[in-house]
This record gives sequence, C-alpha cells and structure tokens, in this order.
Amino acid sequence: MSSTPATPFVRTERIGSALLITLDRPEARNAVNAEVATALAAALDELEAGPELRAGVLTGEGGTFSAGMDLKAALRGESPEVEGRGFGGLTEARPDKPLIAAVEGPAMGGGFELALACDLIVAAEDARFGLPEVKRGLIAAGGGVIRLPKRLPHHLAMELLLTGEPVDGRRAGALGLANRVTAPGQAVAEALRLAERLAENAPLALAAVKRVVRAADGASDAEAFAFQRTEMKSLMASADVREGMTAFAERRPARWTGK
Repeated sequence: MSSTPATPFVRTERIGSALLITLDRPEARNAVNAEVATALAAALDELEAGPELRAGVLTGEGGTFSAGMDLKAALRGESPEVEGRGFGGLTEARPDKPLIAAVEGPAMGGGFELALACDLIVAAEDARFGLPEVKRGLIAAGGGVIRLPKRLPHHLAMELLLTGEPVDGRRAGALGLANRVTAPGQAVAEALRLAERLAENAPLALAAVKRVVRAADGASDAEAFAFQRTEMKSLMASADVREGMTAFAERRPARWTGK
C-alpha cells in the first residue's frame, strides 16, 4: 500500500494492483469545480501510466460520493470540465483500465454521472443516486441523459430524468445500476475486492473489451465485428495470449506482463 503526493481535492493511494482515487473536498460534499476536475484527470492519468496498476476505484471522502457540479463556482464562470475529457475530467474520457465507482452517500447530478462513466458500480445500501438538474432549469449534460437510458428500461430512466428524484443503493441494485450492494461503509472494501478479481485477468484483454464495447455502441454489426477483428489480431500476437494458454495447460495462475 502506498500513497502519492496529495493533489488539491483528490488523493490517490495504491493498494495492491488497484489505485484508490478519492474525491477529497468533504466541506463542499465533494462538489466538482475546476480544480477537482483537473485533479481527477491527473489521477486517471496516474492509473493509466502505472504498469503495475490494473484497475481504479473512485470514491468520495466524508460519507458523500459527490454532490455534482459546484454551482457557486459555476456562477463565477468556473468550468467543471476538462477539454476532451468532459465533466470532472472523466465523463468523456476513455481510460483503457477498468474503473469502479464505490458509492457511499449521495451521488447527485454530476456525481451520479461520474459513477455512470465508470465500468462498474458498488453502492452502499444507503447511497443515493439522482439527477436533479431539471429542478435547476438544466439537464444532466455530463452523460446522464445519454447514458442512463442505456442502463435502464426507457420508462424507468425517464422517470429519474424527468422527476429528478433519487433512488437509494438497494433500489439501484434492484434496477441493475449497481453491480454490488453493501452495508453502509463497506463500498470501498467491496470495490477493492472486485478490482482484485479483475486483476486476475489479462490487462490487454480487459482494455480490448472496453474498446470493443465502446466501438459497438451505435455501430452496425458489420462495423462492430470489423473493429473486433482488429482487436483480436492484436491480442493474438501478444505475449499475454501465449501466457494465458500456457498457464491453462499447466494448471497454474497466469503471470501477465501486459505485452
């Protein structure tokens, strides 16, 4: 376990092969301003650059995941976006490594959108997910309007988007929004266990899964299969594929190099 130097409002900690990324602005319920967005983008760069890191876990300090956009900062003309990466430096980013949201307490507005931008979500039973932008004359433009209808049946997604009312962690699990639901205070621990499970698999294959899923979204079957063939050609030429097959034949855990 090791920690890296603190960045304003976001801290990172290496735990095994996972990078724990914590939004650390509890006095503002981890609301996202320009500094938070820049710091979160830097944390994601740290995750991508670390060859020993296999997955990231995103959470919030102080019993809140994130209250979303810092409205006071926005009124001052401050942007919570990073160019090319979207809200919080994440919602339009395309990290290759898996990212797990560990949600304790409220994940509201942009906070919910940060969770939706992750590959997996672990939620405490008393977590709260909501997109209340319509109550402020806005829409959930950080990916909520786009992503939520892809994760839920149409009418359920529209209810959350049009009413702005939240659901708790139990309901999120029942709806399929959360992969795991835990007792309060246990979301990070469960997310780290899930990250360890992901780390057992080949890093090149995990990245390829993410790229194919993204490329297939909105593409024709022919386009999606063409992209997948390119990814498979690259994987088949990798040392990890040979290692995976050899480890299976020798009945031992694989030793991945990411090459």
